Amino acid sequence: MGTICGGVCGCRQNWELPGRAVRALLATSIGHVLPHVSRTAKALGLNVYSSPQLIDVVDERGGTGLERLFQRLARELTAAETEAVRVATDPPDDGAALTARLLTAPTLAVELARRGVTVEVGVLAEAEFWSVYQPIVSLADRSVVAHEALLRGVVDGREIGGGDLFFVAESAGWLHRLDRIGRESAIAGAVPWLGGDDLFVNFNPTSIYRPQVCLASTERVAHETGIDAQQLVFEVVESHAIADRGHLVSVLEHYRSLGWRVALDDVGAGWSSLSLLAAVRPEVVKLDKGLVQELPDDGARTVLKAVIDLAHQLGAIVVAEGIETDQLAEEVTALGADMGQGWLFGRPVRPDPPVEEPEGRWQPVSPHRA
Repeated sequence: MGTICGGVCGCRQNWELPGRAVRALLATSIGHVLPHVSRTAKALGLNVYSSPQLIDVVDERGGTGLERLFQRLARELTAAETEAVRVATDPPDDGAALTARLLTAPTLAVELARRGVTVEVGVLAEAEFWSVYQPIVSLADRSVVAHEALLRGVVDGREIGGGDLFFVAESAGWLHRLDRIGRESAIAGAVPWLGGDDLFVNFNPTSIYRPQVCLASTERVAHETGIDAQQLVFEVVESHAIADRGHLVSVLEHYRSLGWRVALDDVGAGWSSLSLLAAVRPEVVKLDKGLVQELPDDGARTVLKAVIDLAHQLGAIVVAEGIETDQLAEEVTALGADMGQGWLFGRPVRPDPPVEEPEGRWQPVSPHRA
């Protein structure tokens, strides 16, 4: 069980790691997969009972055989095949309960991830989470005006980056949970020191099924902390935004109804960027880091100028990411960018809270291990 929000909100989340199983039902409509699974299981000494599009595998040795089967399948099946198989371990005998289990059964790919066969699932299950923050400055005078929150985890003293955390979460079917952790950790962790600066919070729209429900706890944390709604800027990566534009727009409309602002991240070259800007109409546009770092290349300069001009026409503020040198800062300033972010201005850090907190102010709970 991992500690949520680095302990700042005092809640915990059970990641529901599967234990050793003695029986597994595997189903798929892909004709060649189950015969392969059946042969492999029998070769491992497991009992196999077959029916069309379903096999029932029973391990009479207490589960060690099924563990070996899962490990073999992870090596022998393709990623597409494991995504096409559903698996229910130790299914109940009751008809209604069995039906419910089968209807909600994870794919074999997810089951393998949750069992730690294909990913290091302990990164999530044993982690303590918190947010680090990278400053965003006004390019006019280099003053800090905002901070972007980035999720981090620690397992046995080893720090885990956000990329690895979200890779494991997505592999194990827990992206929506970790995305919520990231949003709430970002807000709660900034309370002691944020002041009047803006706070940029990342989110993945695929982790939000119905905004009014999935964002309720994030809204509650924001309200309890007392951070002004206009200080919160929710940031979506362009590649995530392209997947389902209609759903994204509904999520963003809910954000705005709460007084929160929206940022579109990694905006770069191509029709998709310009089309998205017009459809989403974000309050903040963050330029693609790779494109910024190609400056002073003439092609990059032309593309960035076009994006900056369009963003300003739509009333958006422009943030240039990936600024590591004074030359890059001068280049993007000359192109019309309003703000800058990058190692030149500061790396992501976990700020130390003030020694004394204002009396009556919402207080985060000290981090603790699960």
